[in-house]
Order: sequence, then C-alpha cells, then structure tokens
Amino acid sequence: MQHHDIRMRGFASRHDVDEALALLRQRLTALPSEVIGVEVGLDRVLAEDVVAAVDVPPFERSAVDGYGVRARDTFGASDYNPIPLLLTGEIFPGRALDLSLEAQQAVRIMTGAPLPIGADAVVMAEYAEEDGAHVHILQAISPFKNVGRVGEDIRQGDVVLSRGRKLRPQDLGVLASIQVAHLPVYRRPTVALIITGNELVEVGQPLTGCQIVDSNSLTLAGMCQRLGAIPVRKGLVRDDYQRIKAAIQRATEDVVIITGGTSVGAEDYAPLIVQELGELLVHGVSMRPSSPVGFGFIKQQPIFLIPGNPVSALVAFDAFVGPTLQLLQGLQPSYPYARVRGRLRRKIASAIGRVDFVRVRCTAEGIEPLRVTGASILSSTTRADGFVIVGKNSEGLDAGQEVEVYVF
Repeated sequence: MQHHDIRMRGFASRHDVDEALALLRQRLTALPSEVIGVEVGLDRVLAEDVVAAVDVPPFERSAVDGYGVRARDTFGASDYNPIPLLLTGEIFPGRALDLSLEAQQAVRIMTGAPLPIGADAVVMAEYAEEDGAHVHILQAISPFKNVGRVGEDIRQGDVVLSRGRKLRPQDLGVLASIQVAHLPVYRRPTVALIITGNELVEVGQPLTGCQIVDSNSLTLAGMCQRLGAIPVRKGLVRDDYQRIKAAIQRATEDVVIITGGTSVGAEDYAPLIVQELGELLVHGVSMRPSSPVGFGFIKQQPIFLIPGNPVSALVAFDAFVGPTLQLLQGLQPSYPYARVRGRLRRKIASAIGRVDFVRVRCTAEGIEPLRVTGASILSSTTRADGFVIVGKNSEGLDAGQEVEVYVF
C-alpha cells in the first residue's frame, strides 16, 4: 500500500463530518454478547429481547389496605345505609389465608396480600367501620375495584424489554419481577489510550524545562467510562516512530486512541504508522476545533488519531469515538448530554463547509459564547456549561437567535 506523508505540507483537503461518520458506521458492528447477573446490569445494553415467562402479578392481590368483599354484597351501601358484613379473618402480604368468602362476609386485608377465594373487590379502610365481629361498609363498589388482577402489569409472553435497550434502575426491577436473574448484554468495549509526546509527564511528577502534565489520559478515560467502555491507559510514549508503532501493535483492546503526533508536524508519526499497519480512512475533518482528527482500521480494530490539545481531544472523542463505543454496544449514536434551548447573547462567526463546536455558558440573560478557538485551553471546558454546534451550511449564528445547547 502506498503511504502518503503529508508532514510539514498540510492538508490538501478535509473530510466532511457527516461523510466521515458514515465511513465509520459502515465498518462497525456490535461486539459479541455475554451473560451477566441482573444485579450488575445497570447501563448495560440488552443483546436480545426479554420475554416474560410469568404473569405479574401472578395472583389477584389487594391494591389498598381495607376489606376483601364480594362486590355485590356492597350494593346500596352509603354513609346513611351502612351494610354490615361478618369479619372472618385477616390477610397480610406473603401469608395466604385458607378460607373461602361466603355471602355477607368480609376479610381484613393489607396492600399486596392475595385475595381469598370468593372475594372480587376491596373496600378501602376509609369507607368501612369495624364494630366487634362485623365491619360496616359505607360505600358501594364494583367488581375488581382496588384489585391487582393476574397479569395486570405484565402478561406471560410479553416482550418486556427490547434488544438495544440501555438498562435503567427501573428496568432491573422489572426484570427481577419476571424472575430474570441472568441476561444477555453486549460486551463492554475496551479502549487502549496511547498518549504520545516528549513534553509529557505523569500527574504528580515534577516538571522540568518545557514539560507539561498529561491530562488527556484522565479526561478520555472518564469519557470512555461514561459511555460504558473500559479504558486501559498504556502510559506515555515518546515521539518516536518505532516506539509508537510498538505501542499500537501491543494494543489488543477493541478500540485504540492515540493522542498527539496525529497532525502534519515533523514528528507526527501516527498517520504513517496506521497506513503501514492497516488503513487510514480519514485524516483531517472540516471541523473546529480538532480538524487534524483521523481514524482508520488495523484489521477490524478501529484506531483514532486525536489531537493532543485537550479541547480538541474532547471534541474529537464526542464526534467520533463516542459513536463508535455506542455502536459496539448495540446502541444508536447520540451525544450523552441533556439539551436545553436559549437565545444567543452574542454572534458566533463560522464558515460554510465547516462544523464548529462552540463552548458556551447558560446565563439568566441568555447563552454566552466563550470561545471557538483556543484548543489548548482546557479550563474553558470547565467554565462552560456545554456547547453549541454550528452546522456546515451556516456562516454563523446571530445574536438573539435560538440555539440548542448540549449540556456537559
């Protein structure tokens, strides 16, 4: 394969963001599934539909605290015409009472307790008064009033949760209710983080000369975890062709991220290495920040070339790595941020053909743009409440224009 070396020559052209994403999606399929216990299922993605094997509830039960009765025995009851019924016992949840309710009889019953044979309704305690061996019913009720019917919540054979669903806390409760103790989910992708740069040192190490602390590995690891992936930090690698190549070859994870050395500088070796070991599909995208971003494949392993500037690294991850991690888990790509709408306080300038990711603050007066440039100013992402996307067909957004903010 011919290797294209564009170091110190710049990008002759850049890919469109949507076209780059389309190329990526064409090559990705969900990872194989694995079976896990329901107790560790939070935020995992179902690999198969879950079909109920039982009814919920499995028996008719009281929905209130009150008195189990035959509904027809209450017809005509009111505050002015209380109907006395003979009390024959008391039923609590989890304790079945071996009795059959006869005409003009009632049973004291608590919420969740099974209805006895013969009963078909429950009078709430507020509409009854006990008097010795009897209870006086003060309200007429219809059959199955205040009763949870068999299968009222879930019917046997129902598809309770569908493949591709990211499980929420309440989903785990529903699964438990239909006695699902184990479930098939897509495997969580592992992500190799290869951080390159002669100038970098680990956090906590003393700085000398022109050194700076590596922040990208921590930021990117957190972003991987938020999307359900498992980051594997590979340490810092010097700007050396053979060392970077060896680090990539040793990475057996599902996805590889390289930061630094990915643009067109003299020591930007990563694009050449990916071309040597596999194929570089995209290098250079019409977006700001993070235009030098690229990605390719080594066999079936996606590998991302992310700029070392911290803000660029964040934007590149959201734009391309995030969708990849979601697709590998059987999810449709989407930004993992809530959205709010507001009006811009100041104009945002852009250019046709380029997508801009603009950091903003949400204030009482409106949406305040922070900056478009400054890809090395990581603190701007902590001062920002989120970002606004300026589409490729726009020359910018005017002051007073309503925009959608992706909230960090």
